[in-house]
Amino acid sequence: MASFTNQATLRYNGLSVASNVVTGQMVSPLSVTKTPVEDVYAPGDTISYVISLVNDGSATYEGLTLSDDLGGYEAGGGTAWPLTYVADSVRYFINGVLQPAPAVTPGAPLVITGISVPAGGDAMLVYKTELTAAAPLAAGSTVVNTAALSGPGLAAPIEAQASVAVRTGPELSIVKSLFPATVAPNGQLSYTFTIQNSGNEAAGTEAQITVSDLFDPILKNISVSLDGQPMAKAAGYSYSETTGQFDTAAGQITVPAASYAQSASTGDWTVIPGEAVLTVTGTV
Repeated sequence: MASFTNQATLRYNGLSVASNVVTGQMVSPLSVTKTPVEDVYAPGDTISYVISLVNDGSATYEGLTLSDDLGGYEAGGGTAWPLTYVADSVRYFINGVLQPAPAVTPGAPLVITGISVPAGGDAMLVYKTELTAAAPLAAGSTVVNTAALSGPGLAAPIEAQASVAVRTGPELSIVKSLFPATVAPNGQLSYTFTIQNSGNEAAGTEAQITVSDLFDPILKNISVSLDGQPMAKAAGYSYSETTGQFDTAAGQITVPAASYAQSASTGDWTVIPGEAVLTVTGTV
């Protein structure tokens, strides 16, 4: 919506008098809305956007251009782009009928040209984007991007914005290792379970984490530690020297949230996982 001002001048007998200033607004019959298909995002996700163009006027708009800033934000003295366009993903509809794909320049910003919106009708663009390493991951983060429609018949670009929040919660993985790799009968063997959390929220006691394993060969006289601290049997874990079945008690293991570091030169984020280390040592 563009505003304008106007002022008149009255002249008589060599004098001039200015009128008051009037202010008006230029209202376009064309409206633009932008809607993300996905509610939340995580690393590596794809986010689809729907751009709806509605023309309540009596004249067709032709030769329009849509640009999308792909969520660009200032970082490291430059611009970081949390989204990138997925090649050949754009779909273009007029009054619900699929049209040939318009011309796309897949840069930052993304530019789509040759768009028409019929009088009393609508057009719709649907396209996909992928998250880049510049997408923020800490709890509470969002990717906000703006689309702007410009072209003949529009006094000023019409903008529409969309926001998608990062998914909140723990993201756990586990890696098992043993030492030594070769052991003699009656020798000592240690299993180490490294549990990592790449999510932006800690996995606390409410997550009810457990680790289970069936040791083969069966270990005797085991000792168990969590993050270097001894874990008590019964309260912390159960183990059968008959079957080799090992289970930690639910809620004994907690894993802190990941932390995140952003490159000063590229704006890319690095995930530093939170970690818990469970060690079981016994005699084979």
